[in-house]
Amino acid sequence: MIQSRMQNWFLIAALLLACVSLAFLAVGLVSLRNRRALGTISGTLLALLLLSLAALFAVLSVATQGYRALTLEQVAAVVRIEPIGPQSFSAAFRFPDGHQAVFTLSGDELYVDAHILKWKPIVNILGLHTAYELDRVAGRYRLLADEQAKARTVFALSQPKPLDLFELRQRYAALAPLLDAEYGSATFIAATKPAELELRVSISGLLIRPVPAGLQ
Repeated sequence: MIQSRMQNWFLIAALLLACVSLAFLAVGLVSLRNRRALGTISGTLLALLLLSLAALFAVLSVATQGYRALTLEQVAAVVRIEPIGPQSFSAAFRFPDGHQAVFTLSGDELYVDAHILKWKPIVNILGLHTAYELDRVAGRYRLLADEQAKARTVFALSQPKPLDLFELRQRYAALAPLLDAEYGSATFIAATKPAELELRVSISGLLIRPVPAGLQ
């Protein structure tokens, strides 16, 4: 899978900061050998600070795995719906990177949700912009009584990862200076007849549209 631009940037930044921190650590050791207390303390403190930043960027690199950079509006997947019985249908997803997945769902409607990450303007300068990751697909019943009583079908669309930036931001306030907002977005559409749809994501959230005539 092609890594996102921001994931690569975080990894490069982590490596550069780690190298610079080692240089300052070497300066601190030289000062210690020459018995220069001020040089030792300042070099060591700078090394620790840069090493901490390197660790932060390394964590962000891992945590952003699976997220895609978002500019204006783009197709996150093409979905083909096929009814297979009363309140039952299949949803075949085709993603931009070429991989496909098929889900058998119960309900009257197709439901999809996603995680959206919006970066602060100061981070935009570095080339990092709004990012998204599709999270789940489910069948949705039109009637509340059916939703409460009938079978529920929910499947993951996101890729397994050791860390998730969406969860890290909710857990740690220290990431607030980097991220302007983190929120979920969802959309649903009737699945009672065959259809080919574009699942699109914009900076305002998810939406579903029929595939334009001539592209089906």
